[in-house]
Amino acid sequence: MEELLDHREPALAFIEAWASAADLAIELLPPSVDRDSVLQELQVTTRSTLGAIAYETGGILIDGGWLRMLGSGHPKLTRNLSTWNQGRSDGFLLVADDAVGGFFAINGGALGDDLGTIYYFAPDTLAWESLEVGHSAFTQWAFTSRLHDFYSGMRWDGWESDVAALHGDTCFNFYPFLFTEQGSTRTSSRKPVPVAEQYALNAARSEGI
Repeated sequence: MEELLDHREPALAFIEAWASAADLAIELLPPSVDRDSVLQELQVTTRSTLGAIAYETGGILIDGGWLRMLGSGHPKLTRNLSTWNQGRSDGFLLVADDAVGGFFAINGGALGDDLGTIYYFAPDTLAWESLEVGHSAFTQWAFTSRLHDFYSGMRWDGWESDVAALHGDTCFNFYPFLFTEQGSTRTSSRKPVPVAEQYALNAARSEGI
Protein backbone atom coordinates (compact mmCIF):
# COMPACT_ATOMS: atom_id res chain seq x y z
CA MET A 1 0.00 0.00 0.00
CA GLU A 2 2.80 2.43 0.81
CA GLU A 3 4.01 2.22 -2.76
CA LEU A 4 0.55 3.26 -3.98
CA LEU A 5 0.01 6.14 -1.55
CA ASP A 6 1.68 9.32 -2.78
CA HIS A 7 2.14 11.76 0.09
CA ARG A 8 4.17 14.33 -1.84
CA GLU A 9 1.93 15.08 -4.83
CA PRO A 10 -1.49 13.51 -4.21
CA ALA A 11 -4.02 14.21 -6.94
CA LEU A 12 -6.77 14.79 -4.36
CA ALA A 13 -5.62 18.40 -4.03
CA PHE A 14 -6.33 18.98 -7.73
CA ILE A 15 -9.71 17.25 -7.54
CA GLU A 16 -10.76 19.35 -4.56
CA ALA A 17 -9.63 22.52 -6.33
CA TRP A 18 -11.60 21.60 -9.45
CA ALA A 19 -14.65 20.86 -7.30
CA SER A 20 -14.36 24.20 -5.49
CA ALA A 21 -14.22 26.07 -8.79
CA ALA A 22 -16.90 23.94 -10.45
CA ASP A 23 -19.80 25.41 -12.41
CA LEU A 24 -21.94 22.45 -11.31
CA ALA A 25 -22.97 20.83 -8.04
CA ILE A 26 -20.20 18.40 -7.04
CA GLU A 27 -20.44 15.97 -4.12
CA LEU A 28 -17.26 14.15 -3.10
CA LEU A 29 -18.52 11.15 -1.15
CA PRO A 30 -16.44 9.96 1.84
CA PRO A 31 -14.35 6.83 1.14
CA SER A 32 -15.41 3.39 2.29
CA VAL A 33 -13.56 0.93 4.51
CA ASP A 34 -12.81 -1.03 1.32
CA ARG A 35 -10.61 1.67 -0.16
CA ASP A 36 -7.33 -0.20 0.45
CA SER A 37 -8.48 -3.25 -1.48
CA VAL A 38 -9.93 -1.12 -4.28
CA LEU A 39 -6.64 0.73 -4.75
CA GLN A 40 -4.62 -2.48 -4.58
CA GLU A 41 -6.83 -4.07 -7.21
CA LEU A 42 -6.37 -1.10 -9.54
CA GLN A 43 -2.60 -0.89 -8.93
CA VAL A 44 -2.47 2.86 -9.53
CA THR A 45 -1.05 5.47 -7.15
CA THR A 46 -2.91 8.31 -5.50
CA ARG A 47 -0.77 10.68 -7.55
CA SER A 48 -3.11 9.82 -10.42
CA THR A 49 -6.64 11.18 -10.58
CA LEU A 50 -7.99 7.64 -10.84
CA GLY A 51 -6.10 6.48 -7.76
CA ALA A 52 -7.12 9.54 -5.76
CA ILE A 53 -10.79 9.07 -6.56
CA ALA A 54 -10.55 5.35 -5.76
CA TYR A 55 -8.83 5.88 -2.42
CA GLU A 56 -9.93 9.28 -1.16
CA THR A 57 -13.59 9.22 -2.18
CA GLY A 58 -16.51 6.85 -2.15
CA GLY A 59 -17.30 8.26 -5.57
CA ILE A 60 -18.31 11.63 -6.98
CA LEU A 61 -21.83 12.78 -7.81
CA ILE A 62 -21.90 15.52 -10.45
CA ASP A 63 -24.71 17.86 -11.48
CA GLY A 64 -27.21 16.51 -8.98
CA GLY A 65 -26.20 12.91 -9.62
CA TRP A 66 -26.58 13.03 -13.41
CA LEU A 67 -22.99 11.81 -13.74
CA ARG A 68 -21.46 9.38 -11.23
CA MET A 69 -17.73 8.73 -10.97
CA LEU A 70 -16.96 5.50 -9.15
CA GLY A 71 -14.64 5.41 -6.14
CA SER A 72 -14.40 3.03 -3.21
CA GLY A 73 -18.15 2.87 -2.63
CA HIS A 74 -20.68 4.73 -0.46
CA PRO A 75 -24.33 4.21 0.54
CA LYS A 76 -25.32 6.69 -2.19
CA LEU A 77 -23.16 4.88 -4.74
CA THR A 78 -22.41 1.36 -3.56
CA ARG A 79 -20.55 0.22 -6.68
CA ASN A 80 -16.78 0.58 -6.52
CA LEU A 81 -14.12 0.63 -9.22
CA SER A 82 -12.91 -2.84 -8.37
CA THR A 83 -16.02 -4.98 -8.02
CA TRP A 84 -18.01 -3.11 -10.69
CA ASN A 85 -15.47 -4.03 -13.36
CA GLN A 86 -15.28 -7.71 -12.47
CA GLY A 87 -16.82 -9.70 -15.30
CA ARG A 88 -17.85 -6.57 -17.21
CA SER A 89 -14.69 -5.10 -18.65
CA ASP A 90 -12.05 -6.76 -20.77
CA GLY A 91 -9.49 -4.38 -22.19
CA PHE A 92 -11.07 -1.29 -20.63
CA LEU A 93 -11.99 0.04 -17.16
CA LEU A 94 -15.46 1.41 -16.43
CA VAL A 95 -15.02 4.57 -14.37
CA ALA A 96 -18.27 6.53 -14.59
CA ASP A 97 -21.85 6.41 -15.83
CA ASP A 98 -24.85 8.68 -16.15
CA ALA A 99 -28.58 8.86 -15.47
CA VAL A 100 -29.56 7.98 -19.03
CA GLY A 101 -27.60 4.74 -19.28
CA GLY A 102 -24.33 5.96 -20.75
CA PHE A 103 -20.98 4.58 -19.58
CA PHE A 104 -17.45 5.99 -19.52
CA ALA A 105 -14.34 3.80 -19.63
CA ILE A 106 -10.58 4.11 -19.83
CA ASN A 107 -9.33 2.30 -22.91
CA GLY A 108 -6.93 -0.50 -22.07
CA GLY A 109 -6.59 -1.68 -25.66
CA ALA A 110 -9.99 -3.16 -26.50
CA LEU A 111 -11.48 0.10 -27.77
CA GLY A 112 -8.63 1.30 -29.97
CA ASP A 113 -4.92 2.02 -30.15
CA ASP A 114 -5.20 5.14 -27.97
CA LEU A 115 -4.45 3.56 -24.59
CA GLY A 116 -5.57 5.61 -21.60
CA THR A 117 -8.18 7.56 -23.56
CA ILE A 118 -11.70 7.96 -22.19
CA TYR A 119 -14.49 6.43 -24.28
CA TYR A 120 -18.26 6.87 -23.92
CA PHE A 121 -20.66 3.98 -24.52
CA ALA A 122 -23.55 6.11 -25.79
CA PRO A 123 -27.11 4.91 -25.12
CA ASP A 124 -28.43 6.47 -28.34
CA THR A 125 -25.91 4.73 -30.63
CA LEU A 126 -24.71 1.77 -28.53
CA ALA A 127 -21.22 2.52 -29.81
CA TRP A 128 -18.00 3.35 -27.96
CA GLU A 129 -17.06 6.94 -28.84
CA SER A 130 -13.63 8.39 -28.07
CA LEU A 131 -13.59 11.65 -26.09
CA GLU A 132 -9.92 12.07 -27.07
CA VAL A 133 -8.84 12.96 -23.52
CA GLY A 134 -7.30 11.07 -20.61
CA HIS A 135 -8.88 10.46 -17.21
CA SER A 136 -7.55 13.60 -15.51
CA ALA A 137 -8.77 15.89 -18.29
CA PHE A 138 -12.09 14.04 -18.30
CA THR A 139 -12.54 14.65 -14.57
CA GLN A 140 -11.72 18.33 -14.86
CA TRP A 141 -14.04 18.67 -17.89
CA ALA A 142 -16.93 16.97 -16.08
CA PHE A 143 -16.84 19.62 -13.34
CA THR A 144 -17.62 22.40 -15.84
CA SER A 145 -20.64 23.62 -17.80
CA ARG A 146 -19.21 21.82 -20.84
CA LEU A 147 -21.00 18.80 -19.41
CA HIS A 148 -24.28 20.56 -20.26
CA ASP A 149 -23.15 20.96 -23.85
CA PHE A 150 -22.28 17.26 -24.05
CA TYR A 151 -25.77 16.28 -22.87
CA SER A 152 -27.71 19.10 -24.55
CA GLY A 153 -29.80 16.68 -26.61
CA MET A 154 -30.36 14.18 -23.82
CA ARG A 155 -32.19 16.24 -21.21
CA TRP A 156 -35.89 16.88 -20.77
CA ASP A 157 -38.02 19.37 -18.85
CA GLY A 158 -37.90 18.46 -15.17
CA TRP A 159 -34.82 16.23 -15.43
CA GLU A 160 -33.32 17.83 -12.33
CA SER A 161 -36.04 16.57 -9.98
CA ASP A 162 -36.22 13.20 -11.72
CA VAL A 163 -32.47 12.65 -11.37
CA ALA A 164 -32.46 13.88 -7.77
CA ALA A 165 -34.80 10.99 -6.92
CA LEU A 166 -32.47 8.39 -8.51
CA HIS A 167 -30.05 6.33 -6.43
CA GLY A 168 -26.48 6.24 -7.71
CA ASP A 169 -26.84 2.57 -8.60
CA THR A 170 -29.87 3.15 -10.84
CA CYS A 171 -30.45 4.93 -14.15
CA PHE A 172 -33.35 5.51 -16.49
CA ASN A 173 -34.42 2.92 -19.03
CA PHE A 174 -36.30 4.44 -21.98
CA TYR A 175 -38.92 2.98 -24.30
CA PRO A 176 -38.87 3.30 -27.26
CA PHE A 177 -35.15 2.68 -26.85
CA LEU A 178 -32.89 5.66 -27.36
CA PHE A 179 -30.97 3.95 -30.16
CA THR A 180 -34.12 3.58 -32.27
CA GLU A 181 -35.52 6.24 -34.58
CA GLN A 182 -38.50 6.72 -32.28
CA GLY A 183 -36.43 6.88 -29.10
CA SER A 184 -35.95 10.16 -27.25
CA THR A 185 -35.34 11.14 -23.65
CA ARG A 186 -38.10 13.73 -24.11
CA THR A 187 -40.83 11.52 -25.58
CA SER A 188 -39.99 7.95 -24.56
CA SER A 189 -41.40 6.56 -21.34
CA ARG A 190 -38.77 6.12 -18.64
CA LYS A 191 -38.40 4.05 -15.52
CA PRO A 192 -35.54 3.57 -13.03
CA VAL A 193 -33.61 0.30 -13.37
CA PRO A 194 -30.39 -1.00 -11.78
CA VAL A 195 -27.32 0.29 -13.61
CA ALA A 196 -26.03 -3.28 -13.83
CA GLU A 197 -29.19 -4.32 -15.67
CA GLN A 198 -28.93 -1.40 -18.10
CA TYR A 199 -25.28 -2.10 -18.85
CA ALA A 200 -26.05 -5.75 -19.59
CA LEU A 201 -28.93 -4.73 -21.88
CA ASN A 202 -26.82 -2.16 -23.75
CA ALA A 203 -23.95 -4.60 -24.18
CA ALA A 204 -26.26 -7.32 -25.49
CA ARG A 205 -28.04 -4.96 -27.89
CA SER A 206 -24.78 -3.54 -29.22
CA GLU A 207 -23.69 -7.01 -30.25
CA GLY A 208 -26.85 -7.39 -32.30
CA ILE A 209 -26.49 -4.12 -34.19
